[in-house]
Amino acid sequence: SKISIYKQSFSFPRVSTAPVIKNMQVEQTYLMIKPDGIQRQVVGEIISRFEKRGYRIAAMKLTIATPAILEEHYAEHKGKPFLPGLIEKMTGPVLCMVFEGVDVIAQARKMMGSTRPGEAAPGTIRADFCQQAGRNLIHGSDSAESAKREISLWFKPEEIQSYKLALSDYIFE
Repeated sequence: SKISIYKQSFSFPRVSTAPVIKNMQVEQTYLMIKPDGIQRQVVGEIISRFEKRGYRIAAMKLTIATPAILEEHYAEHKGKPFLPGLIEKMTGPVLCMVFEGVDVIAQARKMMGSTRPGEAAPGTIRADFCQQAGRNLIHGSDSAESAKREISLWFKPEEIQSYKLALSDYIFE
């Protein structure tokens, strides 16, 4: 690349600060900003963190989480004593999202931080915005299988859009 400053030209190689990732498959993850995140008005800041990381939104919708869909979403917790309270807290407006990118499932989990905000690493969403485990703002798929199940629960196939971001060439080699 070449730059001119006050009639003087400078040449420099294109340098990437992104990690070199070869032969990695793009994957999808399901993220949901919970009712406490909607009420706290931190939606934009949370989405921005994922976009700035280079992940792209493939689907997004604001909906009301009902007890029926939450029971299906949290099916693995059926019969556990905390489930009724969890469903009660989660009933309400939620922002459902599908993000795509290389290693997005694992990286989204790191970006969210521990479900217990006091144990979350500094700089994570939960460390920065949460005080209590019961109000931890965001849910994210913990595996490819969970992502597939959760995405199909909350979205119809035609609601999910895949596309290439122009800036992808500046994030990944």
